Amino acid sequence: MRIVLTGGGTGGHIYPALAVGKQVLAEIPGSSILYIGSPKGLESRIVPAQNIPFESVEITGFKRKLSLDNIKTVMRFLKGVRRSKQLLREFKPDVVVGTGGYVCGPVVYAAAKLGIPTLIHEQNAVSGLTNQFLTRYADCVAVSFKDSLPQFKRSKHAVYTGNPCATPVIHASKEKGFGSLGLPAGSRIVLMVGGSRGAKAINDAMVDMVPLLNRLPEVHFVFVTGESYYEQTKERMNQAMKSLPTSLQVLPYLHNMPEVLAASELVVGRSGASSLAELTALGIPSILIPSPNVTNNHQEANARSLVDAGAAEMITEREVTGEVLFGRISAIMNSNARLSEMKKNARKLGMPQSASLITTELITLMNKSKR
Repeated sequence: MRIVLTGGGTGGHIYPALAVGKQVLAEIPGSSILYIGSPKGLESRIVPAQNIPFESVEITGFKRKLSLDNIKTVMRFLKGVRRSKQLLREFKPDVVVGTGGYVCGPVVYAAAKLGIPTLIHEQNAVSGLTNQFLTRYADCVAVSFKDSLPQFKRSKHAVYTGNPCATPVIHASKEKGFGSLGLPAGSRIVLMVGGSRGAKAINDAMVDMVPLLNRLPEVHFVFVTGESYYEQTKERMNQAMKSLPTSLQVLPYLHNMPEVLAASELVVGRSGASSLAELTALGIPSILIPSPNVTNNHQEANARSLVDAGAAEMITEREVTGEVLFGRISAIMNSNARLSEMKKNARKLGMPQSASLITTELITLMNKSKR
């Protein structure tokens, strides 16, 4: 299979595309992949590091309000379509997969106009602008949340697959997770993380929580600040207490996140779609603090799907304080029954075979086009 992947701007669009690509390579040996992204997006650094061929298309997003910039965006889109057609004709893909972000627009649109089978994947509970636009052109729309299907009534074919980021984490070793933290197997870990770049609101709450941690002496806290917040957050914690509890580890970043997730008993963090896919694949209870700074407030909608299923609790960013957060953590960690129920409910939502389901859809599209 020759497959073009496209999606960018944030890791939430890039990593699902890469997960699909890896699954295709695993299931169909000899497949070839080309990734088309934007020259300045995160994908321009992440994808080449994975030894995947990368090409770029210049594109910017539409403003949600009337703006002269939108005229320039239309011109860039048309130029992007021409560039995409050129790349597609050269690579000759069997299928094109788009996972969101502005760059996905011209690439998937160009593929549809060239008669190349296309699939778009929507990670969030509320669809983004680009995927809304592409719905009428794509041959298949795959969604992470079952409740999202009604948003794609105009599509040719919509299917619930879950998020492909769920697939890689199911093979993560919790033993390696404990070992990387220098902890004995079976330690009770609460992992707190604000995303790859960190989150100020979560960092602030953690600083306020530090004097309270000794109230849960059997729990080990792992706090990931994000590299840009690490020094100032650590300094504030040292100011809050002369010596930090031995039950606390403060880290700027985790390079083995799947393994540490697998070893964790409870996770506190944002509610990006890829993160939730990993949590539910592993059956991990969570306390979610959605970012309010995202399009259509989609992280709150994502979190709500887990809360309604009994797999998570949610605290909005304006409500979160150290005392409130520690109270929620204590209530869950002190109740084995509550933890067990949340684990069971999270596992019910998990779709660890997501990448494989999407690969099956791609094979179907490819075979249809060859008839």
